Amino acid sequence: MSPLVGWALAAAALAAGWFGYGWPGVALALSVIAFWLLLQFSRTLRVLRSAARSPVGHVASAVMLHAKLHPGMRLTDVIRLTRSLGRQVRDEPDTYAWRDAGGDEVVIVFVDGRCTRWRLHRPSDAP
Repeated sequence: MSPLVGWALAAAALAAGWFGYGWPGVALALSVIAFWLLLQFSRTLRVLRSAARSPVGHVASAVMLHAKLHPGMRLTDVIRLTRSLGRQVRDEPDTYAWRDAGGDEVVIVFVDGRCTRWRLHRPSDAP
C-alpha cells in the first residue's frame, strides 16, 4: 500500500470517529491505527527472523526465484521468497544478489524499495 493511501485512511478513520462518536470514536480510531502498525511491524520482524537463519545471499534455487519475480515486488517480499538477506552489490541503485549451490545467481535492482529489474547469471560449462 502506498504511504499516501495509508495516511489518508488513518485521517479518514480519525475524522469518522470524531464525527460519529466524538472523543471515544477518536480513541477507537487511534487504537485501530496502532493495532495495524503493530501487525505490520510483527510481519516484518517475522520475515527478518526467518532470514536470519540462512546465510547471506543464499537461495535454494536461483532459477525458481527468477521465475517468481515480478516488477513492483517489495524487498521484504523478495526476502520472504528467498528466506535470506541478499548480498549487497551496489548502493545506488540498491542492488542485491542471491546465489544457489550450483553457482546460478539472481541480481535484483530495487528503486524506492521496489523491484524494477533483475537478471539471472548462469555459470558457463566450459572449463
